[in-house]
Amino acid sequence: MASANKNKIVEASAILGWALESLADIGYSDEIIEDGQTFADNALIKARTVHKTTGFCAIADDSGICVDYLGGEPGVYSARFAGIHGDDDANNKLLLSKLENVVGDGRKASYVCAAACVFPDGEEFVALGELKGHLLDGPMGEGGFGYDPLFVPQGCTESFGQMDQEKKNQISHRMLAFTQLKELMDIYFKGQGAKWLQ
Repeated sequence: MASANKNKIVEASAILGWALESLADIGYSDEIIEDGQTFADNALIKARTVHKTTGFCAIADDSGICVDYLGGEPGVYSARFAGIHGDDDANNKLLLSKLENVVGDGRKASYVCAAACVFPDGEEFVALGELKGHLLDGPMGEGGFGYDPLFVPQGCTESFGQMDQEKKNQISHRMLAFTQLKELMDIYFKGQGAKWLQ
């Protein structure tokens, strides 16, 4: 999987039921520039880059949170919203500051995930998952990562930060995207992909 994020690897592995290797596992340390305009663009950039470099079947995802009140921000910039990539605490604080005194429907948000796969023969697939919910006034729970402590999925009373991993994996945006991707990959495996799997 074209990611160095251990949390993403764990979630995707659990959802797919496969043992996925991270970029660190294969000794890949080059920076991948995610300059796409959409989550799908960035997921494909990562998967294509690792596939081109290694020749391996590469899976990648790009995900983030889109807040209605902010016109869809932070969107594809979710991981680096506060300026430093992967600084969850700073990202959460900045998001809360932008929503100060915003109540009700203004706190509606969607967690979005694009999952992509590129096969050795160049065949590629992308699947999208979106989970609607709302943002809390402050973080709740110690679990998850990213904006999980702030995000409560629609129909739930707990934030992702309060849920255990199994419960989160049953409803998350990543589950929605990777479940669809697995279905597409299974179709491929049963067809032309069977040649290189043998």
